[in-house]
Amino acid sequence: MSKHDWMFGLQEAVERLPGDEAQFRSHYMLRHGTMKVGLYAPRADDRQTPHAQDELYIVVSGQGEFVKNGLRRPFKPQDVIFVEAGAEHRFENFSDDFATWVVFWGQRGGEH
Repeated sequence: MSKHDWMFGLQEAVERLPGDEAQFRSHYMLRHGTMKVGLYAPRADDRQTPHAQDELYIVVSGQGEFVKNGLRRPFKPQDVIFVEAGAEHRFENFSDDFATWVVFWGQRGGEH
């Protein structure tokens, strides 16, 4: 890890996202051990599948609905969403400006 890898800002992460024409837009800015931090900003549909690690989303912009294991809740900027490893989840009905930090960590299968 270089001396600059441990700190970054939202604008830098946005600039590293694939172009708007890409359906799945994410970029990981930091990796350390089992942890990785990135910016996720899908367009139109969120087609993600369950992940092997636990994760946190920290909503940066936009609003919509988050569905986890069949439960649906509205989200907005500054909300924090926890998803345990293996859980079915996705963002739905989100605004065009939707973006969220995503943090993965821990062993495969999640922590218990």
